[in-house]
Amino acid sequence: MRKKWKLWLVGFIGFILALLWLAPFYLMIVNAFKMKRDIFADTLGLPKTWTFENFTQAFEQLDFLRTLFNSLLISGLSVVIIIIFSAMAAYALSRNKSKVSSLLFFVFVAAMLIPFQSVMIPLVAQFGQLGMLNKAGLIFMYLGFGSSLSIFLYHGTLKGIPTSLDEAAKIDGANRFQVFWYIIFPLLKPMSITVGILNVIWIWNDYLLPSLVIGGAGSETIPLKLFFFFGQYTKQWHLALAGLTLSIIPVIIAYFFAQRQIIKGIADGAVK
Repeated sequence: MRKKWKLWLVGFIGFILALLWLAPFYLMIVNAFKMKRDIFADTLGLPKTWTFENFTQAFEQLDFLRTLFNSLLISGLSVVIIIIFSAMAAYALSRNKSKVSSLLFFVFVAAMLIPFQSVMIPLVAQFGQLGMLNKAGLIFMYLGFGSSLSIFLYHGTLKGIPTSLDEAAKIDGANRFQVFWYIIFPLLKPMSITVGILNVIWIWNDYLLPSLVIGGAGSETIPLKLFFFFGQYTKQWHLALAGLTLSIIPVIIAYFFAQRQIIKGIADGAVK
């Protein structure tokens, strides 16, 4: 009986937590179909009249196709570069058993504790002097800020891959790069998908760093363009919520296709 009550309690707590997690999505999606006056009249209720006009206006005013391309380009290139460089760095650190490699790994892990705001001004000033306040510079910054967590996750997974695979490949004539690229890297696929999704969600939704680095017309990402709906005196919540709904669709699709690999990759990295 006591065990049954514990299961009911856990289930009830899980249900409450699920409702709390889904509440922001409910508010966003439901209010995206309302007119502006209806949002303020009844925020929690369902729309009296479901309208798709908000999505049409948001699509046009956001220049959504160009903005979507910018976000896909920056997010995609950043994530690919983070995956490749972080996997290579983690492989080198895990296979070289020395005090230097241990110290470097500790530095990467410790870097996760440094808040971006503390290095924001000197970083932007330095990149401005180098003429890299553009998309390329932004991708390079994402590589720096995303590598610490990615290397940490890869490092945990690589501990579970035996070094005998490296030795066997070297006996067959493979060099160090071929061992990594053809033997080790394919085994890191679940963790690579995990690292990719985690970084995509962060980069896709990032507003602060792109606002400091890229601001020219035609180069904005979706979070930057969404700020267009929030003026000094008026806030177009109906259009902003419609734009937000459009912006999360690609990430949700990517997550649902890769969710099994994400869970497997996190479990492997945590255990090993």
